[in-house]
Amino acid sequence: MNPIRCFILDDEPMAISLLTEYTKNIPQLELVGASTSAVEALQILTVEAIDLLFIDIQMPQLTGLQIMDILGDRTKYIITSAYSEYALKGYEYQVLDYLLKPISFDRFYKSVQKAKTQFQPQSPVTFDQKESGESDFLFVKTDGKLIKIFLKELQFIEGLKDYLCLHLKNERLIILDTFAEIEKKLPAADFMRVHKSYAVRLDQIDTVERNRLFIGKQIIPVGKTYVEQFQGWIKNHQ
Repeated sequence: MNPIRCFILDDEPMAISLLTEYTKNIPQLELVGASTSAVEALQILTVEAIDLLFIDIQMPQLTGLQIMDILGDRTKYIITSAYSEYALKGYEYQVLDYLLKPISFDRFYKSVQKAKTQFQPQSPVTFDQKESGESDFLFVKTDGKLIKIFLKELQFIEGLKDYLCLHLKNERLIILDTFAEIEKKLPAADFMRVHKSYAVRLDQIDTVERNRLFIGKQIIPVGKTYVEQFQGWIKNHQ
């Protein structure tokens, strides 16, 4: 199992120091960074592929809940807070655990072991190969109506919990669907799943940089589960 890439966000330096020491004693964790600033952390987390975020709730500038609203399902969360009243609210997000301060190493260790089950290796997901001659468009349901979209206009797909956001060249459409269903409708030669929350149209990729790719100004992370398959595609086009 690959290390779990984690980040610590807490406005208390002492809390960051403690959790940093805890992570050093758990081989499964790879601490990518830590910050006392929610704004600074957000700038990092929107471009870095992070598996797990240890996040405080009450912070200046932006609260932990607001950060989770912004990041959505880009990562998973373990809340670290001195206030128990946020526990129920936290579970509306992809919260794996709620650690109440002061946090003991024993409690932290148990929380990480619980989180490990969310990061077990999975087989890479590819789109079903469509037969030649199939349609280059499909109909999607949004706002109670069926809308025709041309696949050449579809740049990438973003997962939003129970919904998918289809990013077209000139608009975005939110549909109630899953990756498993839409994968059956798209040609494998043109589309690839690169992250648990993203699939891209391959000919729309402008730049590739380490573990992320760019489509226009959009930065899309490449997840560990999909990186080997994606790198293989890159090598075939060099």
